Amino acid sequence: MTNLLHIDSSITGEHSTSRRLTARAAAAWRAAHPEGTVTYRDLGTDPLPHLDAVTNVARTVPPEQHTPEQAAAWRLIKDLVDEVKAADTIVLGLPLYNFGPPSTVKAWVDHLIAPGLSIDMETREGLLGGRDFIVLAARGGGYGAGTPREGWDHAQSWIPHGLSLTGLEPRFVTAELTMAKVNPAMADLIPLADESQAEAERAIDALWTPVAA
Repeated sequence: MTNLLHIDSSITGEHSTSRRLTARAAAAWRAAHPEGTVTYRDLGTDPLPHLDAVTNVARTVPPEQHTPEQAAAWRLIKDLVDEVKAADTIVLGLPLYNFGPPSTVKAWVDHLIAPGLSIDMETREGLLGGRDFIVLAARGGGYGAGTPREGWDHAQSWIPHGLSLTGLEPRFVTAELTMAKVNPAMADLIPLADESQAEAERAIDALWTPVAA
């Protein structure tokens, strides 16, 4: 049975573009996989703990030597890795905050870097590859080639590097200028914003072919 791992990370609730995009993608996936299952994780409302000294030791000490605190940290890491391993497809909503990824997404990635679980201890090969990993990115401004802030989007450029040790390889669908309708200074960019979102929605709709009724 196929499984989708649907992850949101935006903190803006119903106003979130990335949440709307991931919801659209999840609906399209369900239409194409009516017998499939969906696992949902909301990093925005239920954030993971950031790595700390306990978690760091838990990843480097054999489990039989763990303290109770280290054992709990290791269980969380294993649960997150197993969640990815159970998925055929992963859809991640990735807003841009202060030119980088939400810290909750960084924490998720940090927990997935787990020697022995997501990385082969002998070969250093990533063990999470072979999955369709779709990142639905949203950014309030314009960061494309030739814009004043070209290269300032450090979320989309970072995540392939952050996950490279695991074998996960993201592909991106991006909607930008999402602040145009709420920022008066960007009002003249509303047509471009609408075009960017429509293009992202078309790309999402083309990801999977619905099963005929």
